[in-house]
Amino acid sequence: MTAFQPDDDRLYQDPDLAQFYDLENGWAADFDTCLDLAEGAASVLDLGCGTGELAARLAEGRSVVGVDPAAPMLAAARQRPGGDRVEWVEADARGLDLGRRFDLIVLTGHAFQVFLTEDDQRAVLATIARHLTPEGRFIFDSRNPAAGAWHNWTPKGSRRSLDHPSLGAVEAWNDVARDSATGIVTYKTYYRIAASGQTFSAASKLRFTERETLAAMLEDAGLRVERWLGDWQGGPCAEDSPELIPIGRLS
Repeated sequence: MTAFQPDDDRLYQDPDLAQFYDLENGWAADFDTCLDLAEGAASVLDLGCGTGELAARLAEGRSVVGVDPAAPMLAAARQRPGGDRVEWVEADARGLDLGRRFDLIVLTGHAFQVFLTEDDQRAVLATIARHLTPEGRFIFDSRNPAAGAWHNWTPKGSRRSLDHPSLGAVEAWNDVARDSATGIVTYKTYYRIAASGQTFSAASKLRFTERETLAAMLEDAGLRVERWLGDWQGGPCAEDSPELIPIGRLS
């Protein structure tokens, strides 16, 4: 679902669960878009870098810093091919201050949604603004609440099979609940090892922010959106688009 969770989320902080991350999250259209945006950028900050696949690729010919609060994620990132080219930082995006500015800042994997209050999301946007060069650009994604993606995160709708390199066949699925008062979605992730029957599980929470609210927060943070995408294939942002993807600069 996402690579960047607060430090109490076992899905990313527990090595027993973190070992499944790369099986479910590989190179996709979001990484392609970020790679295209990085053309001409001498430096990139990858917030919520997870196991570092994008950061390692971006580090071919430029300076890259990958930030994540989960030590197991960063341990995997350091071991991947090209991981030695990236500066890895274990930190929370809300209070990050590296004392440096970057030509491109990316925040993929719906990482923005793990920050569950408006104050926390504003803090992340302030971090982006604080680390952008005057001509730098940013991009991140947040699921459009109007699309109701959580409706598919049921055991029936999400059941899938994975092939773990050492554990063999793994059955995975999700379950979900939504707080109608706050809009916070809690999704549970399950991994069952076929050979042993052992099951690992964790619960994670996400905030779904309306486009109007997000736009206002971006403006308040001193960030100017040049273009909104509605998906990672470059589609326009419509009322029912699956994604809210702002691309922009400092105001």
